[in-house]
Amino acid sequence: MNLSEELQAGGKGVIATASKEGVPNTAIYATPHIVDGSTVAWGMTPGRTHQNLTENPNAAYLYLAHDGEVRGVRLTLLLKEIKEVDPLLNRIREKTRESVSHEAGDSIRYVAFFTVTETRPLI
Repeated sequence: MNLSEELQAGGKGVIATASKEGVPNTAIYATPHIVDGSTVAWGMTPGRTHQNLTENPNAAYLYLAHDGEVRGVRLTLLLKEIKEVDPLLNRIREKTRESVSHEAGDSIRYVAFFTVTETRPLI
């Protein structure tokens, strides 16, 4: 499955994480940044998703296309690393400042990189 074809800009999705005790959390996230054929990344605030990933590196992402049709993809993810300094983090902050608000861009403190371990169709 080609991630660039499946994860079109403008869509959105839900990332699911769990704490070390297995308590689940879901959060709405935009389309990830595709780093390469098996790596994606998102900017993150210091919230529950970030906290869960520091305890448990497993996550899932359900992406819905922006065209109004029921289309998308499900990704199984394994955290590679979280960085507080990275050129991609700077780009994510700037894009968020432009598209959402200056405050929203400033709230992004991390960029999290994931290996995509499995892809499945939405339906």
